[in-house]
Amino acid sequence: MEVLILVIFIVGYLGIALEHPLHVDKSAFALLAGTLCWAVFVIGGKAHVPEHLSHEYEAIITPSEEIAGEGVFVMPEDKQKAHPELSHAGKGIAKAELVDALKEPSGWKEGVEYRPHNFYEFRLLHHLQEIASILFFLLGAMTIVELVDAHEGFAVITDKIKTTNKVKLLWIISLLTFFFSAALDNLTTSIVMISLLRKLIGDKQTRWFFAGIVIVAANAGGAWSPIGDVTTTMLWIGNQLTTPVIITHLIVPSLVCLLVPLGLLTFTMKGEVERPKLRDSGHGDILTKSERNLIFFLGVAGLLFVPVFKTITHLPPFMGMMLSLGAMWLVTEILHRKKSIEAKSKLSVISVLKKIDSSSVLFFLGILLAVAALQEVGHLLVMADWLRVKLANVFAIDLAIGLLSALVDNVPLVAASMGMYDVIPAAAAVTDWDQNFVQDGIFWQFLAYCAGTGGSALIIGSAAGVAVMGLERIDFIWYLRKISLLAILGYFAGAATYYLMFIL
Repeated sequence: MEVLILVIFIVGYLGIALEHPLHVDKSAFALLAGTLCWAVFVIGGKAHVPEHLSHEYEAIITPSEEIAGEGVFVMPEDKQKAHPELSHAGKGIAKAELVDALKEPSGWKEGVEYRPHNFYEFRLLHHLQEIASILFFLLGAMTIVELVDAHEGFAVITDKIKTTNKVKLLWIISLLTFFFSAALDNLTTSIVMISLLRKLIGDKQTRWFFAGIVIVAANAGGAWSPIGDVTTTMLWIGNQLTTPVIITHLIVPSLVCLLVPLGLLTFTMKGEVERPKLRDSGHGDILTKSERNLIFFLGVAGLLFVPVFKTITHLPPFMGMMLSLGAMWLVTEILHRKKSIEAKSKLSVISVLKKIDSSSVLFFLGILLAVAALQEVGHLLVMADWLRVKLANVFAIDLAIGLLSALVDNVPLVAASMGMYDVIPAAAAVTDWDQNFVQDGIFWQFLAYCAGTGGSALIIGSAAGVAVMGLERIDFIWYLRKISLLAILGYFAGAATYYLMFIL
C-alpha cells in the first residue's frame, strides 16, 4: 500500500510537471492523484493500519470505558453505533464532554451498522477541514481581488508606476510583494500582485518571469511575519516562536533571500516592458473616481482585516476573508442599487464569481489531498525521522526540510517536525542540543525561515506558487528552467546570513 501510494503521487507529480508537452490540464492529474491515493489508503488500511495511526484506530474500536492514565473516554460499541459522529473523535474528546453529549441520544439509524472503517473517513474529514479552509480562503481572496479589478481599483497603484524599465519595475514589484506578504500573507499577496502584473505587462513570457519572482518575494516576505506564512503561523500559535523574535531574527535573512536573485537580475535583465493595450472596460460611464477609490481601499482594508480578525477571534483565516467579502458585497449592492440592471450586472459579486478560475481551486484540492495521503500513510513521518537520525545537526535538518518543502507541502513537514521535537522548558535545557529547542530556539527560528522560503525552488512547492501557476497557467518546466536556480541561490544566501548572524 505504502509503495503504491508513493508511485501514484510521483506519476501525478510528473503529469503536472509535463502538463504542456502532454496537452492535459494539470488539474486532472492533481485530482486523480489525490483521490486515488486516498482510495488505496482506505482499501489497504482494512488489512494493514499504518503503525503511527494504530493507537488512534484501536482507541476508536476498543469497547473499553477509559484509557488508563490519560483521562480520556473511549465509547463502547453500542454507543459508537448510536453516535458515529462522536466515536470518530476517538480518544481526542474528554470523558466529561462525551458523558454530557450522550444524555440526549441522537443519530441512531435503524438497521445501519457503524464499523471501524469509519476511521478512515474520519481521517479524510480531518484533513478536509484544513483543505476546505484553504480553498475557501483562496476563493474569497480571488473574489475580492476580481471585484476590485472590475471596479478598476488597481489603477490607484498602476497609474503611479510610470516606468517601463524591466529592472526598475522588477524591484518595485518585488519589494511591494515582500512587505505586502508580511502584512497580509503570501497567498493573498500573490493573487493581488498577479492582478497588478496583468495591468502593467502585456507580454506573457515577461509577465511569467515577473510572476516567478513574485513567488520568491511572497514566500520570503511571509517567512518573517507571524501571519505571513502558514508554517510561521503554526510555529507562532504552537508557542515555539514569539512575535518579536520572528520579526527581528528573520527579516534580514528573508530580505537577503529576495535581494540575491534581484541583484543577479539587475545585471542580466535588459529592455523595456510592453504595457498591455488599454481596453475600454465599458465601466467609465457608470463608475466615478470616488467609487473606484472606495472599492480599492475597502478591498485592501478587507484583506488586511483578515489577520486582525484571526488574532481577535482565533477563528480560521477564511472566516475573516468571508466576512470581508460579505461586507464588500453589501457595499457594492448599496453603491450600485440605483443604476441600471445592465450596469449592476457588470459590477456585482455574482458577475465577478463567474470570472473566478475554478480549475485552480480544483488543482489546489487535488494537490492537498495527495499530500495528506502521504502524511496519513506515514511517508512524511518516516522522512522526518530519517532526517533526525542521519542529520544530527539542527542547521542541516532545517535546510533539508526547506528543500523537501519544494516537493511536498511545507505544512505537514513542519507539523511532523513539531510532533517529533518538543519545546523544552528553559530550565530543563541542560545541554547545547536542548538549547536549540527551547521557545525561540535556533531550531524553531531557522525552521520558520527554511520552510517558508524553500518552497520557492519549485512552483508547486508553496501555496503562493500553486496559486500563481493556476492563475497564469505557468508551465512547471518553464519555472524549473527560469526561476528555480535563482530561488535556490536566494534560499542558501538567506540561510548563510542567518548562520553568520546567530549560529556561527
